[in-house]
Amino acid sequence: MTDDRHLARDARYDVLFEPVRIGPVVAKNRFYQVPHCNGMGWAQPRALAALRGVKAEGGWAVVSTEEVEIHPTSDCEPFHEGRLYSDADLPALALMADQVHAHGALAAIEIMHHGAASANHATREVPLAPSHQPVTSFAPVQARAMDKQDIRDYRRWHREAALRSRRAGFDIVYIYASHDLSLAMHFLERRRNVRSDEYGGSLVNRVRLLRELIEDTKEAVGDRCAVAVRLAVDELLGPQGITSSGEGREIIEMLAELPDLWDVNISDWVHDSQTSRFAKEGYQEDYVRFVKSLTSKPVVGVGRFTSPDTMVSQVRRGVLDFIGAARPSIADPFLPRKLQEGRPEDIRECIGCNICVTSDYTSSNLRCTQNPTIGEEWRRGWHPERIAPRASASTVLIVGAGPAGLEAALAAAQRGYEVHLAEASTELGGRVRREATLPGLREWIRVRDWRVGQLEKRSNVHIYRDSAVDAATVLEFGARYVALATGATWRRDGVGRANGEPIAGFADARILTPDDILAGQQPEGPVVIFDDDHYYMGGVLAEWCVSSGLAATLVTPAPIPSAWTVNTLEALPIAQRLARLGVEVVPHTNVACFSEARVTLINELTGGRTQREARTLISITARLPSDALYDSLSSAPEQLSAAHIASVTRIGDCYAPGTIQAAVYSGHKFARELEAASREVVPRELPLTAP
Repeated sequence: MTDDRHLARDARYDVLFEPVRIGPVVAKNRFYQVPHCNGMGWAQPRALAALRGVKAEGGWAVVSTEEVEIHPTSDCEPFHEGRLYSDADLPALALMADQVHAHGALAAIEIMHHGAASANHATREVPLAPSHQPVTSFAPVQARAMDKQDIRDYRRWHREAALRSRRAGFDIVYIYASHDLSLAMHFLERRRNVRSDEYGGSLVNRVRLLRELIEDTKEAVGDRCAVAVRLAVDELLGPQGITSSGEGREIIEMLAELPDLWDVNISDWVHDSQTSRFAKEGYQEDYVRFVKSLTSKPVVGVGRFTSPDTMVSQVRRGVLDFIGAARPSIADPFLPRKLQEGRPEDIRECIGCNICVTSDYTSSNLRCTQNPTIGEEWRRGWHPERIAPRASASTVLIVGAGPAGLEAALAAAQRGYEVHLAEASTELGGRVRREATLPGLREWIRVRDWRVGQLEKRSNVHIYRDSAVDAATVLEFGARYVALATGATWRRDGVGRANGEPIAGFADARILTPDDILAGQQPEGPVVIFDDDHYYMGGVLAEWCVSSGLAATLVTPAPIPSAWTVNTLEALPIAQRLARLGVEVVPHTNVACFSEARVTLINELTGGRTQREARTLISITARLPSDALYDSLSSAPEQLSAAHIASVTRIGDCYAPGTIQAAVYSGHKFARELEAASREVVPRELPLTAP
């Protein structure tokens, strides 16, 4: 990027590109990637460094680590976070700092101790806490109350970690007191700190340790490194917790000028990273807007910011100095640069689905519905804005313009291929277009809209709407490479996780699937929803039924509705919403049969059977690939050869039904690897050891 490219930038956004001093260092603009988990942590330092380096390349002025544990008594395995137990961890962390610095950004590290938030499964050390209490995770482990020597040790560990952070090259060192996940925060909380000494009781006493940590860190590294405090100013627990109108405000008042930067949010993670289904952009403003009135130090906050106008508003109105982001920086690592270059329409906006969060819960590489390259920067060499040019002048035909087809078409076009995209319906988008009409999922339409907008700007892309394609059409078309993104359909026979054979009576016309609802078919009430899928669809359709005036009962073999959404931080909000809407949830229950507008249920705990009236039963179990076109083409290899078709590839749900994220990834992988030399199926990272 040349120095004069910023001249194309809309002047309204100039304020976002002002430099801001943070203690002894200066951030080149107001874009700040706050600490966030990624599923890699200490186990994949090269992959982690490459991921953070791409964000720095994309224009973020500050790029932070995730939580970095400072001692074996703070071990949150099986979750993969950062590690800074000793000097042996320095080479891995230095990799990240170096890659961030290579693009002129500041590197921040969030050193921390989990306290009673971790069970120390791997190290088998006894957890530490302000007071005797069980760990907050569901484990039969109890933390012991720290004595004065423990507190002195903790301060020493933190100071040593700060010094190591400076040696590793970091510019900003955090003290972490947020999300109910850190020892520093546990000392602040009345419900966790019942000490009677100078570290407990009054708020002044409970703040004492946080104050000491700030002072220790500034004394150790403050000459070169900025010292930041990440604080949850409201726990959304009312009088039982810290509130922005109560102790959260008082803590800021007590320590206002002590750190070099305040990173403020709400707690815990469920509240801080709410999905678009439950919170809109900028939703934390009501809780954090008071902070800047109490301190002269810069303030960073988050709110799933995607609109540059919202960002400017936050700065102009004195809410924040830095636009903090985790999820938007994952969806588009080049968000700042695109704004700087006057290309806001090219920004891939976060849809707020929290599929990224699942990476932490599954200890797997970070993933994103909007950005299929995230987490693959080192492992596969993928870059969000660069892709290898085509290997030949061949044409590509893609059948189906859902999330997989759209992404495949865009990535292939970016490589320079002549791309033909055929869609059987009038509208593009496939399942994402239909599902975005359901309650709370409106922002998911960005998956379609961004890709269509990018495709329409390219002269080497030809889109055919209302174009059903059969085998004869494919053979006649003359494309060298064919990708089939024909999607999948929901099963209506009840086969899924809990049932390996069709359920009796499911051939009844009153059995509907999500496909029927999305096609406009109106069920009769009362409705029973059988959710054996366990992701969002069951809860969303229950909400849809209530909004349509229908009484709904959700039956599931799982212990809670939409059980897998524990991994997207939505399980509790979904259960709360269904309860408020009057949806009865029947857990641990399977469906035995459906007959004469009645459904027979089996309680999987007792084996008992009950019956319920159901004028309609919505079956949400498994899906089947719509692969008839593939079967037809693959059964005639001689015809493919005669038509000079080199390959026919299934992508997305047509290959294996999954999430929208998986479909986008599948489409991108097809285009990225088209005509590429074969390589290891899943490249892996071997441990990095100190020299």
